[in-house]
Amino acid sequence: MEISLVKAKDNDAQAILDMQVAAFKPLAREIQRYEINPANESIEKVLKRINREDGSFFNIEAGNKLVGAICISWKEETQFWISPMFILPTYQGKGIAQKVIHLVEEMYPQAVSWELATIVEEKRNCYLYEKMGYKQTGFSKKINNQTTLIYYKKMC
Repeated sequence: MEISLVKAKDNDAQAILDMQVAAFKPLAREIQRYEINPANESIEKVLKRINREDGSFFNIEAGNKLVGAICISWKEETQFWISPMFILPTYQGKGIAQKVIHLVEEMYPQAVSWELATIVEEKRNCYLYEKMGYKQTGFSKKINNQTTLIYYKKMC
């Protein structure tokens, strides 16, 4: 399956938000804090990511189908952050996220480091990032009794 990244535009915002809700809705019961659950974000937040000056938001396409999105931002020209990245549930488990991570890392060869955060209870996400060479930083943030954010970093 051919995977490509296409820079998101303003008119993609609703489709991105719909995919984001579909991808993160299963976590809604676990992440009870409304403000941090990506399924509860507004269209304005999606538009802000699309138009940010310190990053890029990309549609993830498998073949010609829109199957997810990834937002990349940078603290400096060599320090990059991934958040959010999501794949529609029907396309998860097919290696798409791995290919996307490879693609973004190739797009930014100047990167010295990549960082991200995920929910430690989401074992599949942790497995993916560790498989891709990301290491736990040792920093975590307890959200509630069921949810803890864990931070990862990959040095290039």
